[in-house]
Amino acid sequence: MHPLKTSTVIFGDEAAIRPHGDIDHDALPSLRAASDALPGDVAFLTWDFGDVPFIGVAGLHLLGEQRMLAGRQGRTLTVRGLRAQPQRLLRVAAELYPTMGWNTLLAG
Repeated sequence: MHPLKTSTVIFGDEAAIRPHGDIDHDALPSLRAASDALPGDVAFLTWDFGDVPFIGVAGLHLLGEQRMLAGRQGRTLTVRGLRAQPQRLLRVAAELYPTMGWNTLLAG
């Protein structure tokens, strides 16, 4: 398995994190590290999944963590670039757990 690569772009109070590859349990430490390394003045965070063909359940955990973290830090969280499988996974999660707010991540 190849290690996941991540690109981060920061412009003023906006940041975008773009993983390149599948998101599974092994990818979580590097993705969390990318988020943790953001400056405190980032008010708008976008996770760009345009280069992510697969997201496992670990990816749902990551997104749930990121949503809670953004709320605590006063950041706006957006997810964009969802490919077919990640989008299906979020739709299923939204249907099975409507109170978890997964549908808000599909809107990006």
